Amino acid sequence: MCGRYTITITLEELMMRYFADLPATPFELPRFNVAPTQMVPAVVHDGERNRLGLLKWGLIPPWAEEEKIGSRMINARAETLEEKPAYRNAFRRKRCLIPADGFYEWKSAPGGGKRPYRIVLRSGGVFSMAGLYETWTAPDGRKVSSFAVITTEPNPLMAGIHDRMPVILRPEDEPLWLDRQVQDPALLKPLLVPYPAAEMDAYEVDKRVGSPANDDAACLERITG
Repeated sequence: MCGRYTITITLEELMMRYFADLPATPFELPRFNVAPTQMVPAVVHDGERNRLGLLKWGLIPPWAEEEKIGSRMINARAETLEEKPAYRNAFRRKRCLIPADGFYEWKSAPGGGKRPYRIVLRSGGVFSMAGLYETWTAPDGRKVSSFAVITTEPNPLMAGIHDRMPVILRPEDEPLWLDRQVQDPALLKPLLVPYPAAEMDAYEVDKRVGSPANDDAACLERITG
C-alpha cells in the first residue's frame, strides 16, 4: 500500500513542474509526512491545461452514505480497477496525478516490529503517483473532492520492504493519464506497472514518521549504523 509520502518543494516549483497556474486556494509546501484524510495537492486536466488543487486523501464514492468511508479507501489496486464499483467510473473519466518526491513504507524487522523506510528516485526530484478522484455530496450539500493512490505489485527493491507499491508514472505518460478523452482501459493499463527498481533507492528513517503530527525535515533523515 501507500499510506505516507513527501512533497518537499515549494508551490512555485510545483507549478513549474506541471505547467499549472496558481491554484484557486493556495496551500503550504513543503510537506514531509503526508497522511490519509489530509487535504493534499493534486493535478488534473480541465481539457485545456493542467490545474493544481487540493483533494482529500481517501476516495469517497459518489454513492457513499458517509464521508468516513474514505479513510478506508486510500489505495486502489491496479489489478481490480474495472471490477470495483468505487473505482470503475473514475478509472475511465477522473484520473489525477499526486505529486511526490518520496513515500514511506514499513519493513518487518528481524527482531519483531517494523521499521520505516523512505523510497525515492535515484535521480531525485518530483514524480507523479497515479490517482483516481471523485466528488461526493454530503447530505447538507457540502461537496468533498477526494482521491485514492493506485498501487501495483512491487518491483525487486520494494519486494524486500512491502508487497505493494504506488504506481509511478513516467513524465512522458502523464498527459495520457490525465486526458479525459481517453476512456479505454486497454490504453491505460500498460501504465499501471512497477517502476524500475534500478531507478529507485530506499533508506531507513526514524520511527517518528509514524505520527502525522511529525511533519518536518527531520522525517527525511537517513538512519545509519
